[in-house]
Amino acid sequence: MDRKSRRTALGVFGVSTAALAGYTFRGGKKSEAAAQSPSRPATAFRAPGSRDARKLLNSWGIPQAGTHLTNDRKPGIHGYASATSVARGGAVDFHVSVDRPQKFTVAVHRIGRQQPSGTEPLASSPALDGHRRAIPEAAAGTGLIACDWPSSWRLHIPQAWTSGLYLAVFTAEDGYRGYTPFVVRDTGRRSDILVVVPFTTYQAYNIWPLNGRTGKSLYKGYKSPGNLGGAPERAAKVSFDRPYHHSGIPAWFELDAGFAQWAEGHGYDVTYASSIDLHQGRVDTSRYKAVVFPGHDEYWSKPMVDSIKKSDADGTHLAFFASNNIYFHVRLEASARGTAGRVVACFKKDNDPELDTTGATIRWRKVIDDGSLAEQGVIGTQYNGIVKTPVPLVVRKSDHWIWAGTGLRDGDELPYLVGIEADGYDPLMPSPTGYRRTLLSHSPYIDKRPDQPPNNLQSTCISENKHGVLRFAAGTFFWSLALMDKRLPSEQVGKVTKNLLDRMVKPAQQ
Repeated sequence: MDRKSRRTALGVFGVSTAALAGYTFRGGKKSEAAAQSPSRPATAFRAPGSRDARKLLNSWGIPQAGTHLTNDRKPGIHGYASATSVARGGAVDFHVSVDRPQKFTVAVHRIGRQQPSGTEPLASSPALDGHRRAIPEAAAGTGLIACDWPSSWRLHIPQAWTSGLYLAVFTAEDGYRGYTPFVVRDTGRRSDILVVVPFTTYQAYNIWPLNGRTGKSLYKGYKSPGNLGGAPERAAKVSFDRPYHHSGIPAWFELDAGFAQWAEGHGYDVTYASSIDLHQGRVDTSRYKAVVFPGHDEYWSKPMVDSIKKSDADGTHLAFFASNNIYFHVRLEASARGTAGRVVACFKKDNDPELDTTGATIRWRKVIDDGSLAEQGVIGTQYNGIVKTPVPLVVRKSDHWIWAGTGLRDGDELPYLVGIEADGYDPLMPSPTGYRRTLLSHSPYIDKRPDQPPNNLQSTCISENKHGVLRFAAGTFFWSLALMDKRLPSEQVGKVTKNLLDRMVKPAQQ
């Protein structure tokens, strides 16, 4: 999307980018079934922000008593993992900086269905010596900020651990605490559903250190002390060899965590991978009945796109539970130490100085002039705007099996569900070859971008080919959030999601 408008709408602060957006949601008309739903908010709903970080952490089984969230602008503790995912039986290193010398510990929790140990971590380090590590200067030309901190602790992943979404917790002796996520993968096991966690997009929005002087993301950088600029100051390359800004929890991480909790809580057979696994060829879509992208998954390399395009031939279903997916083309590069996939490059302009055979690192719909690589050709719809004020999702095609059991009728409204960014259908853009598309919603919203017509339409979409292979696109940021947040229409969204996944994991004739 337009970079200036995106910066305004999404921001950089806190657990969720909605913290800066400051959106208050308004509802609309509801059917009798919707109106009687216990999930219907009684008052205006505000999306999670930085002030809700502790509540989110508690919901993930990580108690916060006696601790303080790290903040880049004051002393604390920060760390990063040596990989976005690690296989069972493998090892991951944690690189930690403590702003003043003191002891600290690393604890590892799994986010998902409640573990037998309750809120106890699955692994913990001994007390470790903490030291302040250098913040590197941004590289000339690209703005790359890449740390070269020594390993503070190495975790060997037990073979018995379940594939999933994990959070490393760094706690300093003085009570300050930071975090970093990673995935434990098990690509050797066939599961019904593979969940792909969007680490490339996490890193694109990471502006560590957000200290008033140094940090850069693919959107922003400082043009003077305390004054964040925009595109002229941003980085063209960002590194996984650095913490995530402030507490270390990436922007919109709660979408992926919320889906993990919901899916495991409903008994689905799931395994997990990171977007880097998709890029590096560790994901074979034929091993899964469905591949699910629950979060904001905007930044894709060509190998990532190629890996899911073969899902047609594999008979594998795809589901995208957010919006603005497969939007920017990126290259993944090695770190200075030669570790593959540690740098995300996206110049966002036609004169990419490092152009290779995969094309310029610009929007996918512009890589080829005719727009044939637009995301709608994979997903069925595509990004079409920033939602100024979140609005209801307006139901369409209520006789479709996906709405079964919801009690909803055409024109009914699910309050507050269309927010942050929206997808819609563009008749001038490509469609998935061999698929029949059904638009499941018709939701008017006001586009926040000043250079665009204000009136726009969001569409939730499902496409099906002659073999019954499905592709689903929610078309809004708040779908996965609604699965766990009772202030949103959780009952109806949960039922639709269950209808979809049940159809995906079982043969159509059953």
